[in-house]
Amino acid sequence: MVIKYMIVLLFLIFRYSSSATVTYNVVSLGAKADGRSDTRNAFLKAWNLACASTSPAIIYVPSGRYLIASAVTFSGQRCLSKAIKFNIYGTLVAPSSYNAIGNSEVWIKLYRVNHVTISGGTLDAQGSSLWACKSSGKACPKGATTLGIYHSQNIVISKLRSLNSQMFHILLYACTNAKLQGVSILASGTSPNTDGIHLSASTGITILNSKISTGDDCISIGPGNSNIWIEKAVCGPGHGISIGSLGWELEEAGVQNVTVKTATFIGTQNGLRIKAWARRSNGFVKNVVFQQATMVNVRYPIIIDGNYCPNNDNCPNQVAGIKISNVMYQDVHGTSATQVAVKFDCSKGNPCSGIRLRDVNLIHAGQPAVSSCSYAAGTASGLLLPSSCL
Repeated sequence: MVIKYMIVLLFLIFRYSSSATVTYNVVSLGAKADGRSDTRNAFLKAWNLACASTSPAIIYVPSGRYLIASAVTFSGQRCLSKAIKFNIYGTLVAPSSYNAIGNSEVWIKLYRVNHVTISGGTLDAQGSSLWACKSSGKACPKGATTLGIYHSQNIVISKLRSLNSQMFHILLYACTNAKLQGVSILASGTSPNTDGIHLSASTGITILNSKISTGDDCISIGPGNSNIWIEKAVCGPGHGISIGSLGWELEEAGVQNVTVKTATFIGTQNGLRIKAWARRSNGFVKNVVFQQATMVNVRYPIIIDGNYCPNNDNCPNQVAGIKISNVMYQDVHGTSATQVAVKFDCSKGNPCSGIRLRDVNLIHAGQPAVSSCSYAAGTASGLLLPSSCL
């Protein structure tokens, strides 16, 4: 009997010790929080130790500024740990010279990771000098995405702050089951291509309680995304929440099952937008719900642009386009900066179908706004200001 109890006790001790969380402090591994010393190797050491741990691991980043002087990739291909968490209390800062990371695809990259959490902290990409270069007409690097997560699953990003990205702030590519909550994104309203959160070829993505001020789309949903839930987002300045652009490729994965709920747009170019190029494509958008949206002086509160062509440059102007169907707009209210508050400019070759408007109340300059429809069909009910053109 004594032997039996000893075996049980040893099993419990082993089980507890093997599941205890281990912590790796980047300062203990050589990082200096002075904003001048390159800490890239210290972060990689912490990551490699966390990966090699058979227990859940924490990478702890104390307060201070940590220079990451070149692009870095945290790869999970050989990780043993079942869960890794970045607890960030400080700021990760890019070099002030845009050339240091400007030709890199991504500044901070997570690749094939599973069960990784990023909690707190600030990422400062110092992108304003690159924006100035681009606006001057000089030859400049394309710029780097601040945080890119590729081919990963079970990701949580909580209360992270991203400042002044060179390009996209946060990118998820081919990811499954990710939650972004309490994220704060800030860049100039004139900063080029600085999408707040960009999704591509991903499924099961949730974005909650986030505030995004930037120079391009606040949230952009590219080809191949499904089962996307966005709730309690505040956007402005920026180009709004966009599905697209889509339809550039003939063979292109569609977008389906997207919900945007309780969103606020303040002074944005667009509110709720679907945009697609006018060219032959087998892509599609279907089963989308836009619900409980507030517009404050938004240029195009509701828009489907099936003839998307920014700056009227190299416009395809082809008849065919992607298929857009089953899109619901419910309880959308507020003010439009232009008279046309609802615009459905769909493809002649592939008209929009199943568009539904319910309780839309948008005014312009204190007067009812107007709506405009081309090749769009659907139904409208409830309070409708402007009146429906479907």
